[in-house]
Amino acid sequence: MTNTTAFDVASYLETDEDIRAFLSTAAEDGSSEHLIYCLGIAARARGMTQVANEAGVTRASLYKSLSSNANPKLETITKLLGVFGCKLKITPID
Repeated sequence: MTNTTAFDVASYLETDEDIRAFLSTAAEDGSSEHLIYCLGIAARARGMTQVANEAGVTRASLYKSLSSNANPKLETITKLLGVFGCKLKITPID
């Protein structure tokens, strides 16, 4: 029998540049659910406690905001993006 381990993209996000590129790509499809999911991956890569501290939220609140079916406030998303050196940008739809 072959033993396998689950693939975890967070383990491949080693630098701030990796995380920013990952989040930028995640935002391109326009799905807020996908972006929130990817923010959770980025937070795990950086460390949930560190991200919560830098965003000015509790660790429990961060987990709740990034859980499946969560609908975090825009303010929370903006804070989290700021932790990773990113911001929202409005662009015309082609």
